[in-house]
Amino acid sequence: MEVDISGIKEKVAEQAALLDRIRGEVGKVIVGQEQLVSRMLIALLCGGHVLLEGVPGLAKTTLVNTLAQVIQVAFQRIQFTPDLLPADLIGTLIYNQAQGEFTVKKGPIFANIILADEINRAPSKVQSALLEAMQEHQVTIGEETFKLDEPFLVMATQNPIEQEGTYPLPEAQVDRFMLKVNVDYLDRDQEFEVVERALGSLHRRPEAVVTPQELAGAKEVLQMIYVDEKVKRYVIDLVFATRDPAEAGLRDLAPLLEYGASPRASIYLTAAARAQAFLKGRGFVTPQDVKDMALDVMRHRVLLTYEAEAESVSSDQVIERVLAKVPVP
Repeated sequence: MEVDISGIKEKVAEQAALLDRIRGEVGKVIVGQEQLVSRMLIALLCGGHVLLEGVPGLAKTTLVNTLAQVIQVAFQRIQFTPDLLPADLIGTLIYNQAQGEFTVKKGPIFANIILADEINRAPSKVQSALLEAMQEHQVTIGEETFKLDEPFLVMATQNPIEQEGTYPLPEAQVDRFMLKVNVDYLDRDQEFEVVERALGSLHRRPEAVVTPQELAGAKEVLQMIYVDEKVKRYVIDLVFATRDPAEAGLRDLAPLLEYGASPRASIYLTAAARAQAFLKGRGFVTPQDVKDMALDVMRHRVLLTYEAEAESVSSDQVIERVLAKVPVP
């Protein structure tokens, strides 16, 4: 089949200005964190969800709120606590005495971008309620099912310290997150700028520069980006190397891996690589795009053994070994 790469590239270039506008406006409020902004855009374009892990004070909440303002969609921040109930998240039925019937009171989940703050502090019933919204983009209250508005994106945060009073996220739910992004500290110059802005009298506010309709148009162009069969095979080889490292020539990794990445890893890694090519203004995906996204897509899908934990081996180190060993097409 003949693929018009040059034609696709022209359409991608037309959408590049839209993405640049988003990044420019976010940059007015947020200092640094360019990679995190890119990952959020990738999730938004692919219809995925993001799990953010980082210490407090790294502007995760501000960033998600700013993104919602820039693309003109509804934003809700939900603080997850041990006493949170499913009804606090999705809503409930309220009896109307005057009419003698139950009416639906919708919860905060009915927004476009949800910030689930400290998601691992809520019990399993709440996680299950969120799971339906994440996977099916719908919510069931009583006997009625409600579709959620598009785009629908869950940004969940986890604190790597202060693990007292937390509940481990179910593996099924962790697997629903397209990306897990580790949010790191800023460098010295960036932190200096943060202090300057915080102490200054001028507080910058982002402007709404992109409509949801324009974003939907960008998603259509994303679907046109060409992914060669060799690149798809490369993605499959990487994922299978985490399941059977001995077959990939990584026999020493076998005792460290409890479970490899799921089939969702193959789907999301291909989709994320295509979105990465889109952000770079290309009409086709390269193996480097796959490598760029591999850690964020697979780090939460690779389960390590107790032996790996005892040796202080991280999932990132395992994935980097896999990337170094699997032949690049």
